[in-house]
Amino acid sequence: MGYEDSKKNEQVHTDFREKMTYGEYLDLDRLLSSQNRLSDHHDEMLFIIIHQVSELWMKLILHELRAAISAIRCGDMQAAFKMLARVSKIQTQIIHAWDVLSTLTPSEYVEFRDQLGQASGFQSYQYRMVEFALGYKTSHVLKIYEKDPELHKKLMEAYRAPSIYDAAIEALAKAGLEVNPELVDRDFTQTYHGDSSVEAAWMEVYSDVEKYWDLYQLAEKLVDMEDWLQQWRFRHMKTVERIIGHKTGTGGSSGVGYLKKVLDHRFFPELWDIRTKL
Repeated sequence: MGYEDSKKNEQVHTDFREKMTYGEYLDLDRLLSSQNRLSDHHDEMLFIIIHQVSELWMKLILHELRAAISAIRCGDMQAAFKMLARVSKIQTQIIHAWDVLSTLTPSEYVEFRDQLGQASGFQSYQYRMVEFALGYKTSHVLKIYEKDPELHKKLMEAYRAPSIYDAAIEALAKAGLEVNPELVDRDFTQTYHGDSSVEAAWMEVYSDVEKYWDLYQLAEKLVDMEDWLQQWRFRHMKTVERIIGHKTGTGGSSGVGYLKKVLDHRFFPELWDIRTKL
């Protein structure tokens, strides 16, 4: 059978006059027409696409994190593990995006930077929602989004909601481990900074892995996620430093200085502390 005969036998669909196409399913016309440069500089296209792709990945991260929080609170740990494993894989993709953006040189970026005005990645509301879902709650940033009441409302809901670590602490308590009861029903708008009872509970989990296998797996999934997030933050900081040095960011932040500062924040402190004490 020749190559042409083989192609005929594949019966590839070519008539889409009454059927949905791949492009229609993905809404590609709208997606691919959303890269609108404000300058004539060639490299602005790179800048726009990298940030748009990262926002799409963050949308999926939020989709998975919200479902994982719900699954943990319902006791469906296996479903949560699958979702959190996927989040970690997504994080590797976002980290590699910085490698592409770092091909933008300072001389190239300065040619269109002024066109951005005060727009900045610092204002990414999805990134704030990711931070909220992981437990880092910062109220002062909410003012940025007051321009859009619907968006501000969504952010407030995320700000008040329990984080994935709150769900994990609740799971420790449900398993019969001695956790400070005030933590289970606390004010979730407050950033969690650690508690000795939670540390003791995780120590017990890691000391008897067979008995607490699900909680042990949950802990390691959380560590994976924080590890990747910190690597993303580091690559972000180094890429910014490589392109603009120590200039103030377009959004008014201290740029590299701010990015270095947030590297010190820990989302799941006890899970790191017990490694020294085991």
